[in-house]
Amino acid sequence: MVKRPLGVSIISYFYIFGSTVLLFTAIFYQAGADTIGMSERFGVSVVPERTMRVIVAFFSLLMAYGYMRLKKWGFWLLITYSVLFGFISFILLTNELQQPFIGNFVFSIIVLIYTIYVKEAFFKTAQ
Repeated sequence: MVKRPLGVSIISYFYIFGSTVLLFTAIFYQAGADTIGMSERFGVSVVPERTMRVIVAFFSLLMAYGYMRLKKWGFWLLITYSVLFGFISFILLTNELQQPFIGNFVFSIIVLIYTIYVKEAFFKTAQ
């Protein structure tokens, strides 16, 4: 059994916390609270905001589970998620210049670099 790196646990717990917050805000969502909603960020403004928050939250939980369990699919989901969210945050950063977009972009880059750094933990087979 491969020992899980500490950073993988920390990143997973961040995503679990974020998913919980997204689910909470999906229930208590107020339309005027955000200037740019989740649906708009993904370019699917036809999807209701609450629905989009629930979809992203459950996807994040699934991804965090696979990542925490050192599954190959968890690795690839997190890589894809980090690239996608990093790119979206970068685009929004160039248009809006708000702190959350800067933070999201930096966090995505850090997670991406760290995940690539510890990729051997995801691809080792138990002996």
